[in-house]
This record gives sequence, structure tokens and C-alpha cells, in this order.
Amino acid sequence: MTYWRLIWRNLTRRRSRFVFTLSAIAVGIASVVTLLSLGIGLEAEIRRQAEGLGAELLVTPKGWCAYEQISVLTGESLPEALAAAVVDRIRRIDGLTAVPYLTQRAVIRNQPVPLVGVLAGPMKELRGWGLARGEYRLDGRHVVVGHAVAEQFDLHVGAPLRVRGSEFTVAGVLAPVGNRDDLAVYMDLSVAQRVYRTGGKVSFVAVRVDDVRRIDEYIAKIQSAANVAVVSDKQLLRSVLAIVGSVGNALQLIAAVAVLAACFGITNTMMTAIYERRREIGVLDALGAKKSTIFFVFVGESAVYGLLGGVLGVAAGFAFSYVAAPYIGRDEFTAFLGSEQSVKVFDMGITIEALVFAVLVAVLSGLYPALRAAKLSPVEAIGYE
Repeated sequence: MTYWRLIWRNLTRRRSRFVFTLSAIAVGIASVVTLLSLGIGLEAEIRRQAEGLGAELLVTPKGWCAYEQISVLTGESLPEALAAAVVDRIRRIDGLTAVPYLTQRAVIRNQPVPLVGVLAGPMKELRGWGLARGEYRLDGRHVVVGHAVAEQFDLHVGAPLRVRGSEFTVAGVLAPVGNRDDLAVYMDLSVAQRVYRTGGKVSFVAVRVDDVRRIDEYIAKIQSAANVAVVSDKQLLRSVLAIVGSVGNALQLIAAVAVLAACFGITNTMMTAIYERRREIGVLDALGAKKSTIFFVFVGESAVYGLLGGVLGVAAGFAFSYVAAPYIGRDEFTAFLGSEQSVKVFDMGITIEALVFAVLVAVLSGLYPALRAAKLSPVEAIGYE
């Protein structure tokens, strides 16, 4: 009988125990894989949204917290805190293009939808939008909608749209761009300010500079012109990724607890197996089996637990990620995930890391039982009742 056949026979001798121990390690690995998969997809989507800003600088009120910076990327409603005079002073600076944003919420068929008040010409130039149908027209009676909003609510050109008691008509539908621009309704800035009664204020200003090599100079000019905070797109990205990374690390530590519990389960299973198989171990000793052979048989059993549990955990983890991502994307924090699946359903790097990790922790869990088994003397083992 080969070592591997012996290992497999020993593992499946108590089938219910084998299944429960395997399930424990699989659940732990599935938790880790799910969080890693969602984290990688989330980070990739954040980077894509940041690249889609079309601006090198963001001008915000001083004192904004990290959540409000994240909301710039997610398109969530933001407080209107920059006065029109501040925006005018920024727009008068040579060498840059400033586009003010007013981000609010509209309701379409009892569903909340982001509404963005913008200056029609500068906004289209900044974002590089194309039209799927209709015309790009923002005025007192017309709005333009993102492609995903049009599809979700069946908003065709000429469809009526009611916003806070005011009637508007859909003038055009934007061509799909694959980011949060698809998920909003766009209105002329002055009209949005009137409808939402913001007193001429805006939420933030996106700034594109003519010469990125002089970006520090532009930041200084903006700050001297107005008492505002200025953050570059790279700084914003680093800030958001740092927050997401901190949350992800905390969740992964929680998942590691599940793996740790599985490790104790493997150790307990192997210790129980030693007491059940003392006579068998003694026979192997009497037949001349080396201590190292008995040691590696038990370590091999632990490794198989880790490998099989890792395979099941990886499959379950990626499957859960695929199912869970759209629901997570509906949360305000990750609203920019939209209706599309942003998580990689399969990632070879995560798969290899998870399998190696599963086998490693399983082997470590089996070291002590394997040492105990190898140290049994033939007389002590065979005489066990």
C-alpha cells in the first residue's frame, strides 16, 4: 500500500468527521477569497472612476472629511458649500479650465438617482461625452440622462421627467462610458440651483490644467484666490484607496479568525485519529517503519485537508463574490459599482495564494499531532486498548 493510499484511507475512515473538518477549512478560505476578490475589484473600479474624472485638481470646501471626498467619485449627494463668487475667482485664473458641480438627488419612480447640475459646454468638453440619441441640451426645460439611467427607467428622448415639482423633458441620452456618468441625470447648473434652492452655491469644482508640470503652481494660485482646499486626482485616489485598504484589512483579519478556528479543528481531528489508530501505528513501528515515515503520513493527511478545503473554499469564494458584488454595489459607499459586475470572477493570483495558504496552515496544524504519533513506542502503541 502506497503512502498516498494509506493517507486517503485514514482520512475517509470517519466520513462525517472528514466532511466537517473539510468544511471548516473551506469556509475559512472562502471568506478570505471573497474579501480579496471584492477588494481587488473595488480597487480597480476606484482607479477607473478616478481616471474618468477628466480633471487634475478638485477644489472643495475646507474641512471636508474622507467620506465627502469619496462621494466625489461615487456621485453621491454632497453639501453645496462653494459660493458663486469663489467659483468665479477660480475660473478667472489663466491656464486652467474650472467646471463647477452641484450634486443632488432626484427621484424617478420612487428610486433615488444622482442629479448633477453643470455648465453644459465646459462639462461636455471636460468629460468628452458622446450621445447615444437625441441632442445635448441643458436649459430651463431640458435635461440629459446617462445611458444606464435611460435603460433602467426606459427614458426615451422626449420623455417627461419631474424633479422637485418642476417638469423637464429628456433631450438626449449619453453614449455609455462605463463609469458613474452613466448613472446620473444632468441639468443646467443655474436651473439646478434654483430647483434645489442652493442660493447659487455648488458642491465642488473640477479643474483641468493646461500644463501638468505646473500643477503645484496652479494649486497655490487657487488657494490664494479663494479660501478653499485643493486636492489633486492622485491625492484623492491615494486617500480613497487608503480608506478602502484599511476596511479591507480589518475584514481580512476577521476572515483569518475563521481560518484559525479551522486550524484548531484540524489539530483536534488529527489528535483524535492518533488515539484511535495507536495499534496501527504500533504495527507500523514493529514492521520497521521509520519515525519520519509515520510523521509524514500524518502531515500528509493535514496537507490533503488543506488542499481539498482550499479548492472548495476558492470555488465557493469566487462564486459568492460574483453573487454578492451587485448587492454591495448598491451601497452608498460603493455606488459607483453600478449595475455592472466589477469583480473578477476568477483571479489566478488569488487562487494560488489561497491554496498555498490553506495547505500551509493545515500542515502547521498537523505538526504537533504528527510529532505525537511519531514519538509513540511500539510497545506503548500495540498495548493500547
